[in-house]
Amino acid sequence: MERRTTLYETHVKYGGKIVPFAGYLLPVQYETGVIREHMAVRTACGLFDVSHMGEILCRGEDALKNLNHLLTNDFAGMVPGQARYSPMCNESGGVVDDLIAYKVAEDVYLLVVNAANKEKDFQWMKDHRTGGAEFTDLSDLVGQIALQGPKAETILRKLTDEEDIPQKNYTCTFRRMVGGRDGVECIISRTGYTGEDGFEFYLAAEEAPKLWELLMEAGKEEGLIPCGLGARDTLRLEAAMPLYGHEMNDAITPLEAGLGIFVKLKKEEFIGKDPMEAMKEAGGPARKRVGLKVTGRGIIREQEPVFLGTRQIGTTTSGTHCPYLKAPAAMALVDADQTAPGTAVEVEVRGRRVAAEIVPLPFYKREK
Repeated sequence: MERRTTLYETHVKYGGKIVPFAGYLLPVQYETGVIREHMAVRTACGLFDVSHMGEILCRGEDALKNLNHLLTNDFAGMVPGQARYSPMCNESGGVVDDLIAYKVAEDVYLLVVNAANKEKDFQWMKDHRTGGAEFTDLSDLVGQIALQGPKAETILRKLTDEEDIPQKNYTCTFRRMVGGRDGVECIISRTGYTGEDGFEFYLAAEEAPKLWELLMEAGKEEGLIPCGLGARDTLRLEAAMPLYGHEMNDAITPLEAGLGIFVKLKKEEFIGKDPMEAMKEAGGPARKRVGLKVTGRGIIREQEPVFLGTRQIGTTTSGTHCPYLKAPAAMALVDADQTAPGTAVEVEVRGRRVAAEIVPLPFYKREK
């Protein structure tokens, strides 16, 4: 039976169309519709309930050692208030999940994992724990709300002090009040999954409805609207942000998924290092993630074969119509020797070939 976040009644109040997702009942869209929600985030601001995500605390004298063992990125040298993205791999180099790690204090880190994987991830971390470190699943206690779009900071400035707002991407402030003395205490993080500037708020789960209403009221003049899962997916695809279960999984390595920048092979060790080191020494992965611009008629979805002439060179991983770009696009894993931009390919959609062209990623990048 699907669970509900503490914002469930709020979504019903705002006209959300509720669907099951990752074990929860969440809004796929509101009465405004996916396209308007998508465009609000690109041009103004949107508000998302992401309380279904998982939060795991890692603490102890060997916390850093455990992070560097479990994750492909390097977490040495971080200071409290910094965040880093990383894949977490299995012994063959495939991705168990991707996550963000926040340094809370010396020997204390908050790990934010994907909703559908949180039980699996928590067990994986416990099974591979070493030395003096402890993992605690906080997911049921934590609510998460995302405020995304070019007007996000303007809205947040109405509700909190200037020094409470993190100024750099992948930084956060702890125990800050949003909405004044009678507001809500939050972690305020300058992160997101839309390709836009914005913030994610972590707070006590029961306080999420109060924060939602504070943000909605403050954002009226800026055109803030609630957004659902549909817009979250079209936004991340337009910005070419990978999604677990699509661009990566237990059989796809970060090097294949185009996440090599987050794989620090110079680290002494981490789970999955050896096969990825061997892959790099052999000249790189045999397949790579690319963008596909549709030049024919049709919309490409995931798990559709990509052809160069009669030869299948890969498979799509995600695809949709991109509202801001006003065109369909897709991502695919294709043979590494066929990734040159401008390469004309065809994608088989329900038995029919749709013409496409390999293009650089991302499809959309915001102006700073």
